[in-house]
Amino acid sequence: MSSVLESTRAGSGSEPAAPVFSNGRNESTRSRWDQQYETLLATAKIAVVDDEELNIEIVQGHLRHEGYQNFFRSTDSTQALELFRRVQPDVVLMDVVMPGMTGLEVLAAMREDESMVHIPVIVLTADDGADTKMHALRLGPSDVLYKPVDATEMLLRVRNVLTVKAYQDHLAGHSQELERMVRERTADLAASRRRIIHCLARAAEFRDDDTGHHVTRVGKYAAVIADELGYDRNAVELIEQAAKLHDIGKIGVPDSVLLKRAKLEEDEFALIKRHCSIGNSIINPVQPGEVDAYRQHTEIGATLLDVEGYPILELAATIAQTHHEKWDGSGYPMGLKGEDIPIEGRITAVADVFDALSSERPYKAAFPREKCFRILEEGRGSHFDPEVLDAFFRRTDEITSIQLRYAES
Repeated sequence: MSSVLESTRAGSGSEPAAPVFSNGRNESTRSRWDQQYETLLATAKIAVVDDEELNIEIVQGHLRHEGYQNFFRSTDSTQALELFRRVQPDVVLMDVVMPGMTGLEVLAAMREDESMVHIPVIVLTADDGADTKMHALRLGPSDVLYKPVDATEMLLRVRNVLTVKAYQDHLAGHSQELERMVRERTADLAASRRRIIHCLARAAEFRDDDTGHHVTRVGKYAAVIADELGYDRNAVELIEQAAKLHDIGKIGVPDSVLLKRAKLEEDEFALIKRHCSIGNSIINPVQPGEVDAYRQHTEIGATLLDVEGYPILELAATIAQTHHEKWDGSGYPMGLKGEDIPIEGRITAVADVFDALSSERPYKAAFPREKCFRILEEGRGSHFDPEVLDAFFRRTDEITSIQLRYAES
């Protein structure tokens, strides 16, 4: 094949003219660009692919004379793609007519590979026909140079391509840094939200559970059940946090009733039952007509997970309002029945009752675990949704682990 560069330039020692900037200073004047260009010369990775070793030597000779230092070469076009994947060069100078794979075939393969699609390529060709140039340009090279290639033109084109590549890399790095900062900030906000929710939940729970572990356990039990029912990771996290607020309405119940050790009188139990509506009002006051919506919308739980604005508070309000509803309709405060009860309320009902049974309260001692399981099973189809209860029992090992980890101290 013909030599890549004009023989008259191979040993002429001539240098490209220094471009003049808008302020009249030429390239010899020290500037920030000079410093950046020196760094570019030292660090840029340049790959040269040609089936003739001499052509590669000539190209690299002129680039090295300009100051470039990092070169990667291949005379086998079939190995070029593997070289590019491994090296990730900043620019490729590649011949077109080569055995095995043509330069245009290599370029087409690069544009189909995510790891190489952004690598700039300067195509070198001895065919100055319009068809060849158009075919090459359709594949998206950074430039097309005709053989014999002028050394000065090649050096300027390489510099321009590398300058654009460096700027694009800078933008990509800046974008990644911004994304990292956003992820960190989002994680911080999520952690703060979880902390605030836990503190708010403990504000109510501390009155009859000075460890605050009840709200933690109920949240984690609810998360296990939701996971077993097939909720995705984000929904499970949402349910865990929202379930912690299920008894926030205890704030509105007098200590004389909440901490009473004897059996509650009818009017006292009525006050206890009000903690559901109080909790819902604290988090998200119920508007006229919403009770009907609860009754009619059997998939309200899933819908609430997608509410715009404050989904965790919407969900927490629903749980606070409905975690004492019963599958057979005998619960409170609204007497909802079956799937009219939001699924998150049904989940939290199982989690809350299990924890109440297995924990010490002012009016009772903690029951043994097997007795707790037996009482839950007795409530199948009356108190509890059978499907939710089955999900709980399928994960009893994990439930027990949570119970032991967050035991009252």
